[in-house]
Amino acid sequence: MHSSFQLIITSVIQAFNELRANKLRTFLSLLGITIGIFCIIAVLTVLDSMKKNIETEVSTLGNDVLYVGRWPWMDEGGEYKWWEFWRRPSMSLKELKSIERNVPDVAFATLALNKRMSVKHREQEVEDVTGYAVTNDFDKIQNIEIAQGRYLSYPELEGGRNVVVLGDEVYKNLYAGNINAVGTPVSFLGRKFTVVGVMKKSGQNMAGFNFDNGVIFAYNAAASGLIDVGSLNYDPTLMIKAAAGKNIVDVQYEVEGALRRERKVRPGQPNDFAINQLSQISERLDMMFAMINVIGAIIGGFSLIVGSFGIANIMFVTVRERTKVIGLKKAVGARSSSILMEFLVEAITLCLMGGLIGIVIVLALSLVLTYGLDFAVTLSVKNFGIGIGISALVGVLSGFIPARAASRLDPVVAIRSH
Repeated sequence: MHSSFQLIITSVIQAFNELRANKLRTFLSLLGITIGIFCIIAVLTVLDSMKKNIETEVSTLGNDVLYVGRWPWMDEGGEYKWWEFWRRPSMSLKELKSIERNVPDVAFATLALNKRMSVKHREQEVEDVTGYAVTNDFDKIQNIEIAQGRYLSYPELEGGRNVVVLGDEVYKNLYAGNINAVGTPVSFLGRKFTVVGVMKKSGQNMAGFNFDNGVIFAYNAAASGLIDVGSLNYDPTLMIKAAAGKNIVDVQYEVEGALRRERKVRPGQPNDFAINQLSQISERLDMMFAMINVIGAIIGGFSLIVGSFGIANIMFVTVRERTKVIGLKKAVGARSSSILMEFLVEAITLCLMGGLIGIVIVLALSLVLTYGLDFAVTLSVKNFGIGIGISALVGVLSGFIPARAASRLDPVVAIRSH
């Protein structure tokens, strides 16, 4: 046991000596292993991070929310018939009231309409802002946090008062981000509104809302001459949150029945609306992630094949350079298995070095993504273990034939070699 451990240590030291003696040759040989391990771990890490971020967002927005509108988020089992979806009637207050009256298992229901517009404060103007005209309880379904002031009150929303909550980017562009905007006037859609609050920075969510570059105001204010809310140019979204403990599938059936009755859709006819859930997006993304995972594995696999040939080549060169030494070792009693183990451990060590370099690169890029691009990266010991395991396996596969050739050398011939 002690002699085997000593042999392994000696082989590892020889691998490092080989690296120092032939830096360029070893570097080029390890490059394929490094790229292969980097590709595999990088793909696994990015996919894990994206899945984690999606799971976090779904848990934040809730997987118990239905988004009803004219357009389905995914194809409905066949061709995406956009020409039919476009002609569907838009969601309106009458559908919202019908849900509130007829579906008891609903905790909150709200209506939201999006419109691109410009917002002005004195001489400052911000273009391409998304205006969200909403009804009551919108903040109960979407995750809205306030940095200054407050959110819109029930009387303001129901009465269609000219008050507004600004997004973080809109606020910074209009006010240079250094004064209290509450109580100041802004104007859009040809009308003046009073700012009652500013939202915290949140980024775009899976439901498509980007509150940072948006403003929130009352749907009834928009409907009072500012926007033709019944026009097919707009697609108001009816959002419905299931009550606590209620099955979202059951709630969906109830909502579907209530909307069909409200819109007088005859039995046997298809719905003239689409009911969407965030789970549809996450399921489709899982399929996409699986494809990316396969592509990454293929790229990494080819890199590892190239790298394994490089390691095998450097091991054959090492065997040739140390032929006399091998002959002397066998002449003084070294067993073939010891020679085999010596070169095999050396090959594994070289591959592990390439794998570790790939892991270090992944760690460096994760820091850049996390702190430079604000993309939370999920690092996994499991993924690193996979990388190390693959590196060791490649070392065994690429080093076995050269190590076996070294172990089978005739000591007399080896000593006489030049």
